[in-house]
Amino acid sequence: MDSLAAAPGTGPATSPLPILRKPRPAARFEDLPTDRTLVMGILNVTPDSFSDGGTHRTADTAIALGLRMFYAGADIIDVGGESTRSGAEPVSPEEEQRRVIPVIQALVKAGALVSIDTMHTSTAAAAIEAGAAIINDVSGLTIEPDMPELVARTKVPYILTHRRGDALTMDSLTDYNNVSEDVVAELSGVRDKLYAAGVAPEQIIVDPGIGFSKNEDQNWEILKNLDQLFTLGHKVMVAASRKRFLGSLLTVAGKSAAPLERDAATAAITALSAAKGAWAVRVHDVGPSLDAVKVAARISR
Repeated sequence: MDSLAAAPGTGPATSPLPILRKPRPAARFEDLPTDRTLVMGILNVTPDSFSDGGTHRTADTAIALGLRMFYAGADIIDVGGESTRSGAEPVSPEEEQRRVIPVIQALVKAGALVSIDTMHTSTAAAAIEAGAAIINDVSGLTIEPDMPELVARTKVPYILTHRRGDALTMDSLTDYNNVSEDVVAELSGVRDKLYAAGVAPEQIIVDPGIGFSKNEDQNWEILKNLDQLFTLGHKVMVAASRKRFLGSLLTVAGKSAAPLERDAATAAITALSAAKGAWAVRVHDVGPSLDAVKVAARISR
């Protein structure tokens, strides 16, 4: 598929043939809306995502989905090439870059603002070279030692996510004295590494890491006490979309709701997070969450 083509059924183009679009000016972080919570669309270019099971593992299918989210109103498209679900096997930076770089280049040409979802400094650097404007790093307390220097040098916004351990160990690392207070304290410790490397405070966005090294009750506790994240003085992102604790909440006849059955609950969390002042939500289904943040903004206006 041409990297500047609209996927069939996206935007105003409904022809089965791709409609070529002229390259748009590169989107800029500073031009994002400031009168409402932003919606970040999740684009997994992986064979083992918990949500879609690898439906968009090829560049063509991933670009098509990214364009659909962009034309549906997503403010940011978050492109990732390594699954971060519990138990996922690690992916080499080389393979990760093979998956994501063509997708990033195509979406940037189409005018989308793209973030790179990676824990690897080399992938983050390659993605920025390809046009990505934000680094979304879920490595948490295990941040690579040269990532702070890259963030300082490139001056791009950096999403700092709370997580203990890695995908293979995080489910066993859920012992907290007070989960909300401990998450704030541990994020502050990683932030100090960023400051020491020369990262500016305004570059940092914090994410409490819903589902990462936290059990179901702890996820709800963090959402209930989201205000505590704001004491760090940074923008806050909430990424709860389709996660396991929502499936458990929506259990029917002893069966947990499947990932695709969790979008209404995700939109509810979007509305509540927006009402509390979240900078952005990271979601799979853009439309309902975009509606939710608009409603929250209208009520608070």
